[in-house]
Amino acid sequence: MTDDSLPENASGNSAQLPGLEGLLGAFQKQRPLRGGSLIITVFGDSISQHGGSVWLGSLIEALEPFGLNQRLVRTSVYRLIQEGWLDSNQVGRRSYYRFTDFGLRQYQKAARRIYAQSRQNWDGKWTLVMPAYVVDEAREQMRKELTWAGFGQLTGGVLAHPGAERQSLDETLQELDIHDKVVVMTASTEDLLSQSALKQLSASCWNLDQLEARYIEFLEKFRPLQAAIPKSGPLDPKSCFQLRTLLVHEYRRILLKDSDLPQELLPNDWAGNAAQLLTANIYKRVHRYAKQYLCQTMETADGPLPEASASYYSRFGELND
Repeated sequence: MTDDSLPENASGNSAQLPGLEGLLGAFQKQRPLRGGSLIITVFGDSISQHGGSVWLGSLIEALEPFGLNQRLVRTSVYRLIQEGWLDSNQVGRRSYYRFTDFGLRQYQKAARRIYAQSRQNWDGKWTLVMPAYVVDEAREQMRKELTWAGFGQLTGGVLAHPGAERQSLDETLQELDIHDKVVVMTASTEDLLSQSALKQLSASCWNLDQLEARYIEFLEKFRPLQAAIPKSGPLDPKSCFQLRTLLVHEYRRILLKDSDLPQELLPNDWAGNAAQLLTANIYKRVHRYAKQYLCQTMETADGPLPEASASYYSRFGELND
């Protein structure tokens, strides 16, 4: 897993990715073109797994094919520093950037969902959060943060999440300094007759129709690329980095609105399942070559980006070189 080298003739005969140019072109035409969001994806998916720090010049060069010029990258990075996501380190005339502790925690919460192998089995329990003593401004921020963690809003301002896992919830409450202003409870549905009503309530609270439409659009965008990727043989490293970045970026944006609802409460043939499988399959096929691009072209203050951390290889169950 520590050898990024490819066969000797790989760099000269590596396969391009048909359809990638169209995806990049469509991304470039987005208005507004949100550079900060894409930079967070690159730091979370790539830089955080390779030592954590990168030279701004490397970032500018890597993001140019996405339609982000030097000025937009610099402006976006500056805003992310102001918002507490990134920190900078000056070495001579060069600037190097990394996630702050806050930025890393925020992305790690998303990463637990992005790179999950599959949906967790549901034990029938719910985590309920009642913002009993949270003031209005903080309440809206709490709702936003917990929505990103898969919570849905029930009646009366109560937020609910299927399952009793507390890590993301506890981190969010601590960050917002409201852990002593909310009531957290665990609940379960004992009556089988209420399951139908619960399924209807879930569809409404988590806007499943809108999510389904976004997943279908995601599948229509990436399925042709998946079909076009050669099943074996070396691939072009730069193209693989670009595809992997677009894939994770688009998938992450949907997951920020998704629910983590168990299969029992989802519609039949839920498109999110197909989207998760497609994301995992493409990622596993291209990750080795994307990783090679990162290590050979991006720089830190100490030289090239180091090899990926051990935790990187646990994504989607297991990544193999």
